[in-house]
Amino acid sequence: MASSNQGSQGGKSNRGFASMDPQRQREIASEGGRAAHEKGTAHEFTSEEAREAGRKGGQARSANRRAQAASSNSGSGGGSHGNSNS
Repeated sequence: MASSNQGSQGGKSNRGFASMDPQRQREIASEGGRAAHEKGTAHEFTSEEAREAGRKGGQARSANRRAQAASSNSGSGGGSHGNSNS
C-alpha cells in the first residue's frame, strides 16, 4: 500500500505538530490555553465534574481490560498446547 508521506526520511514526515520538538509543542499549547482563558471560553472543571470524569475513565479502563482479557483467552482452545508435565 502506498504511503502519503513521501521523501527520504524513511516514511516519517517532518511536518505538523506531532513532529515538533516537545518543548515547542508545550509552548504552542500553553499559548492556546492562555488565549482561551483570556477570551473566557476555557472550561474549568468543578470538583463534581472532575470526580464524574474520573469515575467514567475508571469504568472505561476496566471495561477495556475485561474485553482484552476475554479476547486473549478465547484463542487458547482450552488445551495444554503440548506442555504436558506427566
